[in-house]
Order: sequence, then structure tokens, then C-alpha cells
Amino acid sequence: MRTRALALAAYAVALVTWIVLVGLPSDPFQMFVWLWLAAVAWYAGSPVAAHVNFVRDWWPAFAVLVLYLYSRGLSDELIGMPVHWTMPIEVDRWMFGGHLPTETLQHALCGDPCLRSTEPRWYDVVLTTVYFSHFVLGLGLAFVLWIRDRTAWVAWLTRYLAINVAGLVIYVLYPMAPPWLASRDGYLDASTPRLTGRGWEVIGLDGFHVALAAVGNPVAAMPSLHSGIAMLVALWFVARGRSAWRWLTLLYPATMGFALVYYAEHYVIDLLAGWALAGVVMLAVGRWERRRDGMVAARRRLSRR
Repeated sequence: MRTRALALAAYAVALVTWIVLVGLPSDPFQMFVWLWLAAVAWYAGSPVAAHVNFVRDWWPAFAVLVLYLYSRGLSDELIGMPVHWTMPIEVDRWMFGGHLPTETLQHALCGDPCLRSTEPRWYDVVLTTVYFSHFVLGLGLAFVLWIRDRTAWVAWLTRYLAINVAGLVIYVLYPMAPPWLASRDGYLDASTPRLTGRGWEVIGLDGFHVALAAVGNPVAAMPSLHSGIAMLVALWFVARGRSAWRWLTLLYPATMGFALVYYAEHYVIDLLAGWALAGVVMLAVGRWERRRDGMVAARRRLSRR
């Protein structure tokens, strides 16, 4: 236990140093390395085979995530579908009585006019932190489950990969511009700047979003996987928990959605699509698992005869 504690402390120091000097691990390559190092620290003192097991277990998932990351950046070019600009604007205004929620929130919480240079408020720190949790929570949960319960790890990772792949397919078929890009290109009357990283300006970490945006695709906004994966996490705990407190996990996708709309990353219709996709993934994967388990049980009964 002492060896593990020292190894985990060294890992924590190294990770914090990396975050401050380089940035938050966000792409699959960095996440793979840092999760592997976490596994090395957790199993410190164990035979080498215990550390090799991480690579054996995780490389297929990371291969899918690397494919997603770089295919997402080209999704609007793969089959050349036209970019959709006005549909989400019209739908959001229809849902909210002629008002665009992003404009309303930015005027109320940022200023009128709202500028990227406007001094961030305390709630920007909270909302920016919630936004960036997207890049670590899904795989972080997977890592904890890998340590504690390999069956649950497989179940969660299957859902996590499924929602990413499904999102990529939709990006290819339906490329759509987010509010900040629509504003920049003249599709919105009011200025709706992209405010995402401003909450971390007070701690000197606001450059992270610039680095993250460089590997993304600005017209891969429908559905919002930020909102979808946040909902997937919440539904996972709701489905597997027993305490009434588990319903509080739904505050996570709600807060994530608020941040995404306020920061002009997504329209409300994107959030609803992301939440719906999470529900479909939970239901579809669950049904597939039950069918698979039923077939395995049937084969076992036949083999005993």
C-alpha cells in the first residue's frame, strides 16, 4: 500500500505539472498515456504483465477514438453534404417565442454587447470547468471501472464508443454550424462570441480551448456530444444506482447544456439531439447485451445436454 500511495502521489504531481505547463490531456494519445501511467501507479510493485494488461485491454477503444478524432475533423468533406446554417436558428426561435437562447443568455450573463474580452464572472469558472470535464469524465469513469469491475467497464465503454461513432455518422450526413460560427459569418444579427475558455482566464489556463479547437470541426455541431455524453454518464448512474440521490446526476447534463448554449457552442436543438442520442444508445446497447447474454445462456444449456 505504501508503494501504491507514493506512486499515486508522484503521478498526481506529474499530471498537475503537465496540465499547468502543457494543457489538459484531451486527445486520445495523451489520454492513453496518462491513463496507462495511472494504471502503472495503481499497480506499482506488481509484475510487468500487470502493466501490459492495460495496453491489451484498452488499445481497441483508443483505436476507435483516434479514428473518431481525425474523421470528425473531415466529416463535412467525406461525402460533401452542404452545411446547415439557418435550421437550428429557426427551430430555437420557434421553441422560445422568437428569441434565441444564446443571445438571451449572453446579454444577461456577459453583457450587451457581449464581447470575448468582457471580464469573466465567477460562474464562468464553474461553467468552463463543466465544459472541459467532457474530455476526461467518460474515459475517467471507464478507468475506474476497469480497476474495480471489468464487466461494468466493458458495458460502459461499449456505450461510450457507440455514442461517439453514432455522432460521427450524423456529422457526416448532417454538417451544421454552431451559433458562434453563424454569428461570425453573418447569419445572426447580434454578436454571439465563443466564450468557452474564458472561465479559466483567472487561473491562466484559457489557452486550452484554442488547442482543442484546432483538432475539431466547427460544423460538427449536431448532435452535441458534450451534452450527449454528459447525459450518458447521468443515465448510467441512474440505471445502476439504488439511492434516490442518483437522480441528482441529471444536474450534470443540465449544467453542461446551459454552458454550451451560453458559450455559443451549441443551439438548444443540438442539446436535445445529444440527449436523445444518449437515450437511444442506452436502450440499444442494453437490448443488444440482453440478447447476447440470452444466446450465451442458451448455448450453455445445450452444451450440458
